[in-house]
Amino acid sequence: MASNSTKSFLADAGYGEQELDANSALMELDKGLRSGKLGEQCEAVVRFPRLFQKYPFPILINSAFLKLADVFRVGNNFLRLCVLKVTQQSEKHLEKILNVDEFVKRIFSVIHSNDPVARAITLRMLGSLASIIPERKNAHHSIRQSLDSHDNVEVEAAVFAAANFSAQSKDFAVGICNKISEMIQGLATPVDLKLKLIPILQHMHHDAILASSARQLLQQLVTSYPSTKMVIVSLHTFTLLAASSLVDTPKQIQLLLQYLKNDPRKAVKRLAIQDLKLLANKTPHTWSRENIQALCECALQTPYDSLKLGMLSVLSTLSGTIAIKHYFSIASGNVGSSPRSSDLVRLAQECCYHNNRGIAAHGVRVLTNITVSCQEKDLLALEQDAVFGLESLLVLCSQDDSPGAQATLKIALNCMVKLAKGRPHLSQSVVETLLTQLHSAQDTARILMCHCLAAIAMQLPVLGDGMLGDLMELYKVIGRSATDKQQELLVSLATVIFVASQKALSAEVKAVIKQQLESVSNGWTVYRIARQASRMGNHDMARELYQSLLTQVASEHFYFWLNSLKEFSQAEQCLTGLQEENYSSALSCIAESLKFYHKGIASLTAASTPLNPLSFQCEFVKLRIDLLQAFSQLICTCNSLKTSPPPAIATTIAMTLGSDLQRCGRISNQMKQSMEEFRSLASRYGDLYQASFDADSATLRNVELQQQSCLLISHAIEALILDPESASFQEYGSTGTTHADSEYERRMMSVYNHVLEEVESLNRKYTPVSYMHTACLCNAIISLLKVPLSFQRYFFQKLQSTSIKLALSPSPRNPAEPIAVQNNQQLALKVEGVVQHGSKPGLFRKIQSVCLNVSSTLQSKSGQDYKIPIDNMTNEMEQRVEPHNDYFSTQFLLNFAILGTHNITVESSVKDANGIVWKTGPRTTIFVKSLEDPYSQQIRLQQQQAQQPLQQQQQRNAYSRF
Repeated sequence: MASNSTKSFLADAGYGEQELDANSALMELDKGLRSGKLGEQCEAVVRFPRLFQKYPFPILINSAFLKLADVFRVGNNFLRLCVLKVTQQSEKHLEKILNVDEFVKRIFSVIHSNDPVARAITLRMLGSLASIIPERKNAHHSIRQSLDSHDNVEVEAAVFAAANFSAQSKDFAVGICNKISEMIQGLATPVDLKLKLIPILQHMHHDAILASSARQLLQQLVTSYPSTKMVIVSLHTFTLLAASSLVDTPKQIQLLLQYLKNDPRKAVKRLAIQDLKLLANKTPHTWSRENIQALCECALQTPYDSLKLGMLSVLSTLSGTIAIKHYFSIASGNVGSSPRSSDLVRLAQECCYHNNRGIAAHGVRVLTNITVSCQEKDLLALEQDAVFGLESLLVLCSQDDSPGAQATLKIALNCMVKLAKGRPHLSQSVVETLLTQLHSAQDTARILMCHCLAAIAMQLPVLGDGMLGDLMELYKVIGRSATDKQQELLVSLATVIFVASQKALSAEVKAVIKQQLESVSNGWTVYRIARQASRMGNHDMARELYQSLLTQVASEHFYFWLNSLKEFSQAEQCLTGLQEENYSSALSCIAESLKFYHKGIASLTAASTPLNPLSFQCEFVKLRIDLLQAFSQLICTCNSLKTSPPPAIATTIAMTLGSDLQRCGRISNQMKQSMEEFRSLASRYGDLYQASFDADSATLRNVELQQQSCLLISHAIEALILDPESASFQEYGSTGTTHADSEYERRMMSVYNHVLEEVESLNRKYTPVSYMHTACLCNAIISLLKVPLSFQRYFFQKLQSTSIKLALSPSPRNPAEPIAVQNNQQLALKVEGVVQHGSKPGLFRKIQSVCLNVSSTLQSKSGQDYKIPIDNMTNEMEQRVEPHNDYFSTQFLLNFAILGTHNITVESSVKDANGIVWKTGPRTTIFVKSLEDPYSQQIRLQQQQAQQPLQQQQQRNAYSRF
């Protein structure tokens, strides 16, 4: 009964369905907070983070935090601790608290408690809130006061709060620096407290003077307190301060190297190595040649493998950056050392065959990076060393199943791919080594080696044919057990075979793969192999595998999804029979392909669900269908030159109309329509690209290639037929210079260049329109369709998920109801939004800013049609906001001078870190009803009443005449 009354109350209050859920959840938790049982109260408190995650908008978060503040104020210490944990877990939502003053006031009241534990929890709470109250002087004062407390718990809490406030507030950092300095140097302060106070100094980087004073204090501490713990904490704080202030990084590198070289304690040496690694990752450009040389000397001299491993990891990090070029460059006034004779190379060569796998891996990595980055002619010995080192490491790690061996193997395989890409002449020996080792390796290692072979074959397709024989032999003898590793290996090997085959798979290869898969009961493995076949363009194989899976799925959505993939593979398979110069068979092949595509799109639509609408897949396939229809139409148009040649009077008509193109007859208008259609398709592909924010780079490149195909054909039509004089080939000529990452892209680029050459040669030789021009267009279409379409990863799998959720206020009680606004007032529309992520946020690209576009259109007028300035008729505004902790908000001021119902549309798009705009949506609509203001209405009524007697008098006069 109570729940029914709650629902009716909320419904009457005019909340939408989602808000009803949020309020119901909040009221349920509030009921728990008011409970007399401590257990129920604690349970209610710890459920708040989930509520924030589900409804991340300020109106609810503000109410919830005020309720938590009340619990903090009146509850016991255990409840306060629960509220503290909730606050720390919900750090990204803190800035959505609207009544910050009220919230802090309720929390701060506990600081005056006689209980030191309550005060300590309050200090930690204030420290957790430092991001929203950085300049609260009462909080600053309480922290300073609590640092002098005699209670250890309270002092530790004050240290925590001081560190958080120092990171956020320059004023607090400046004020507390001297206090901390006195406490650290004071004899009365215990050593363990000093060790906790020192890390606060890492936040003293707000200006150069503050950083300098903190650095001087740390320098004194390092020399005055030589104990191991003190030196470790001081040095690490020193490093973090240098990394934040950036000014003193070179000095810090020298100091760490000095401790690494001279301090005999292993703990200090390990700390120095750890901090050097941090600086190598963050600021590799600040490392001088002398620094790297000093690190090499230390590594050569140390007898301890653990320290040598750490130093080599620092050097391997630096070897992949600009620091390695600084090391080998000729310094001004000095003779540069040859790469072969340097200490760094000597160290790497020594370590390549070390009995510790980690040391050997880093040694090989350093050699590989030097070989790839130093483009000198006399590096033959160094190249051989790198290759031999990689081979020995591969043999060592491929026989071992342990996690450490697999991690080392990954480093070695990455180096192999890098070496094959940077030094292509070494790739043959690298591939032979991998193939030889593949037969005797463990399954875990085989999977990684297959990934490496696939990566090398994608970069250097000429190596593919040489791999195929060995791979097929291995595929025949591979174990048939149903373990996860065996299943993964089947997929990895099949992928390498597809990459190595390049063109179509031979019947023998298909038979071997199918024979192995028949004995595998795991349908997921078969699906993954079919998916790889679709990505590599082996549609015949993919179709058979999808067909075999149709009866093995439990859901009709999965059935329709697999059926659609089968139809698309069949459709693409139809296009493999295309032959140049045979245009009638080309038309029949395209028609057959379209038949299967239409079946497939119907099945794909049936596979979509509200939670998984398959919008990218549907749009991609629709565009492919429209592209095939456009190709078919263009071939028909080209054939019409034979079936319907220009009439005899075409030349006279052309002279009369002043259009030389009219002498070609009706084909000229058809070609113009075709060109516009291809441009429209290119524009739609561009829209699909912009809407695919979460797609991987290979998928986006695929969409881009489809767009370029449309632009190429429209350009060819224009250059050959419609406007040969003004056609320019400059902007299209550079497409072949870009590096192709896949065989599909490579083949498409080759077709583009060939078509452009043909079009350019015809454009110069013959006047349009001849049979040679139409044949060139038809051959271009056939060449494009002969390259098997690649269905890339995003078609099957979404690795990154990003969505934006908008909330508008004021919002109507009912979505269909309009918001009432007087026409002499402006509406302040507040737009709030939350960016929601999947399991891997920012995997491919991150949101830099959100662009909000607000527009309004008049739906229906009411009242008289007054003359109003055109500026007042519509609203069109745009604002760019940067989300902070995945939340953003902004306001628009809208004018509705015209009486009637207006439709307001708010659309969001995002800009990534590279400045590219993506049309991600969503699009939200609300209605506004503009009403006449009471004062204008009163004046108008008075005027009407004044006019009525006059009109009645005129009517009487008119009647009296009769």
